[in-house]
Amino acid sequence: MRKIQVSIAAVVRNDNQPNNFIVVLKEEGGNRRLPVVIGSAEAQAIALPLQNIRPTRPLTHDLFRETLDSLGVRVKEVVISDLKNGTFFAVLVLTKADGSNLELDSRPSDAMAAAVRFESPIFVYESILDEAGMTIELGENPPAPVVAPQEPLAPLDRYSTEKLEQMLDEALEKEDYERAAKIRDEMIRRQNN
Repeated sequence: MRKIQVSIAAVVRNDNQPNNFIVVLKEEGGNRRLPVVIGSAEAQAIALPLQNIRPTRPLTHDLFRETLDSLGVRVKEVVISDLKNGTFFAVLVLTKADGSNLELDSRPSDAMAAAVRFESPIFVYESILDEAGMTIELGENPPAPVVAPQEPLAPLDRYSTEKLEQMLDEALEKEDYERAAKIRDEMIRRQNN
């Protein structure tokens, strides 16, 4: 079967299913998109490394990467390998320290979270892209890479440093790392001024 390389174009909230998100995979060199529904925790696991946000403690996928790194194993590629009854399946292709390859069955969300951490390519079998992909006409605006819209708040520069520290703790406790990164950036900006 022919594999088509894709990249993560966006992680967007699924308006039809609260608590779920959609990862939009974009065909490299083409105009097809493949939407994959995932949970909110999985969306965050994919979005954090894409936004260069490091949690204070390693998340499960970070631990997975550290474990594989310590064993000399790399994620060579991720393949969205099957579609059955509306459910996607994936395979992690690993390269072991001795150079041999190993394939592991995976949920697509976990596979994509590993791929972004290892900076590994993501592929989809062409038959899956043909069946479940959507064609985007030139000139259409693709979805913006959004993780979770924030409630409208006052601009961060209007809060005291003490309040920012409290807000940062709350954001980290809620695992809202996108908000935490914005607060951290404001605190760093203040330190540099």
